[in-house]
Amino acid sequence: MKRVFDLVLVIALLPVLLPVVVIVALIVRCQMGSPVIFRQQRPGLHGEPFEMLKFRTMREAVDQDGQPLADAERITDFGRFLRASSLDELPELWNVLKGEMSLVGPRPLLMDYLPLYDAEQARRHDVRPGVTGWAQINGRNALTWEQKFALDSWYVDNRSLWLDVSILFSTLAKVLKREGISADGEATMPKFVGTRDQ
Repeated sequence: MKRVFDLVLVIALLPVLLPVVVIVALIVRCQMGSPVIFRQQRPGLHGEPFEMLKFRTMREAVDQDGQPLADAERITDFGRFLRASSLDELPELWNVLKGEMSLVGPRPLLMDYLPLYDAEQARRHDVRPGVTGWAQINGRNALTWEQKFALDSWYVDNRSLWLDVSILFSTLAKVLKREGISADGEATMPKFVGTRDQ
């Protein structure tokens, strides 16, 4: 039922969202050049890797040693707008159509984090990752990693179609208010380095 819900909703929204996707893609292309889409392997259901798509929000910039500058220095003004409005996530609807993601579920993080999870944190991979999720409407990047993982586990245990509908409506409200976009002093979230008491 969840998969059918995802497909029906995404297909129904395509006529409205496609013009937005085209406009955003053109602006990204004009401001940052190619590629327009940021592609990165992320862990999906059961930790299996897939290529997640997002609109690019950062320019290519390196220091004198050839190392990429910090995220806060590379993100553009339009990139900040895309993140604040969550428009950078629109290409993930392709991942939803392919069955790699769901509209609602724990956000797909980095492959590098997989060996750092304890058994409880790893349960977030018992479901497909989502474009939005329970943690996103309860603090997003303003949460600590431990809080975020606890919310992910709660979702895994309590997921239902009605909960997904509620999360989608709450996500819209959060996006309009632009809450929890980043952690204090960070462009997004600090890197996860594992739970201290592991």
